[in-house]
Amino acid sequence: MAKINRIQTILMAGVACAALSACGADDIASPGEGAVVIPAPTPTPTPGTPTPTPGVVTPAADCPTIAGADQLTDLGTISNGTSSWRNCGFPARFNSSTAIPKTAGVLYSMPGRVDVGTDQGAASTNTDVTLTIDPGVVIFAGTGNTFLAVNRGNKINAVGTASQPIIFTSRENVLGTATDQSSGQWGGVVLLGRAKITDCLAPAAAAGTTACERDTEGASGALYGGANDADNSGRMSYVQIRYSGFVLSGGSELQGLTPSGVGSGTQIDHIQVHNSSDDGIETFGGTPNFRRLVLTGNEDDNFDSDVGYRGTVQYVISAQRGGNDIGDGFLETDSNGGSAANNGEDALPRQYLKMANFTYIHRSTTGSNGSAMLLRGGADLTLVNGLIVAPTNSCLRIDSTTTVRDADPALQDAGKPRYISVAMQCNGTPYKGSRGVDATAVQSIFEAGANSTISYNPSLTSLFINGATETALTATDPKTIDAAFDTTNYVGAVKDSSDNWYAGWTCNSVTASFGSASGDCTAIPTT
Repeated sequence: MAKINRIQTILMAGVACAALSACGADDIASPGEGAVVIPAPTPTPTPGTPTPTPGVVTPAADCPTIAGADQLTDLGTISNGTSSWRNCGFPARFNSSTAIPKTAGVLYSMPGRVDVGTDQGAASTNTDVTLTIDPGVVIFAGTGNTFLAVNRGNKINAVGTASQPIIFTSRENVLGTATDQSSGQWGGVVLLGRAKITDCLAPAAAAGTTACERDTEGASGALYGGANDADNSGRMSYVQIRYSGFVLSGGSELQGLTPSGVGSGTQIDHIQVHNSSDDGIETFGGTPNFRRLVLTGNEDDNFDSDVGYRGTVQYVISAQRGGNDIGDGFLETDSNGGSAANNGEDALPRQYLKMANFTYIHRSTTGSNGSAMLLRGGADLTLVNGLIVAPTNSCLRIDSTTTVRDADPALQDAGKPRYISVAMQCNGTPYKGSRGVDATAVQSIFEAGANSTISYNPSLTSLFINGATETALTATDPKTIDAAFDTTNYVGAVKDSSDNWYAGWTCNSVTASFGSASGDCTAIPTT
């Protein structure tokens, strides 16, 4: 959730990976170094043609011409002192379907809030505008108060590849001034859908209907919510979102990625959110499913869900920032329900997060949640095949009796939270509770889960790859929890050293290194 008057303490003493094993996915890229970039062979030049300098970008002569009425604005060039690019500005709104091509020597910029289409309304069924972004495209924020809003009834088709991810980032990153401790330099990416939510903007509106909608925090006219849980806001795959979380107004920050009222027809996978000053991902209601997430260096929660979210999440690498004692926790799961007219914490649809195959590295001792995972306020939760490494912190906190009741079909209440094949390394106070739930009750709930333990002594290699201890833990088939999951026979996000789903499309930092196939988060790709 957004933080007001955040106090950030920067401790640059070399504590990046204390007591946590090595911080790289191979021996080439070490923490803070990024990958060793080996330039492609220089082609034989035509006689009389200057030989280009390897690894140095020169700007394109012009911005590409794109089909449709929404044209780019040539804003000149932008340089980091070594490479220069043509800066091609987006319009404030895409009014027709548009494809953004990858063009040598070109970066794209957003002048402020950029809308994809106009809001089609909660009860609409059409698709108006689709913004397509080619693999390898880099888009940066021209100012801090910048975000991309994909409005209801419109789509984004941002599909990169393992070797050519799409990057959303800040102007400072392009200029070369962003560091491994930078954050909050622009807003983020917001997807606005027509699926069911709670906590309606109008107190008398019925939750889960087309009358129930909300506005994006810190913004206006960025509405979401409806009654179509199968709504489709497009696809985002192989995408990095760097240095987001700018305070838009009134102390309200955006997350790196904010799916709001997004339906299950939307595909979200292979997403890295790096150094957001707020949450990595916060999903407000709806039913999107997430696969293969990398959440690094974010300052609030890494995955936050609320206002009636129902979906599955599988394969998550999550690590708090290295070199800095900052960050709240891994999960915040709640659904406060809003007004009494909406039945408060018993508002329907009831929130239910199901997550499988995750590895979380907790480093902060200053987080306001006081625990690696916080569950509260009328929400259900099932975690399976997970690893929590939080040796200096509590692991699990449950607030509110509405989260720990027995199952009640009339309230869509799945019953007490379940922790199945979850191994946790915690401090001497592993459990916390409040609002009618005490630590003993929290302990009883966790220990009721099959194959779960707090006697976990990690043997992870390269920070997040399973070692002998993790391999010996008993896993549970996630499909026994929800048919939408893949079947796996291991705990954690990464089975072994041959399981490299994270490589190439991610970026390296002092927080975590994903190997030589991944570049440095502080650098813009030159190919």
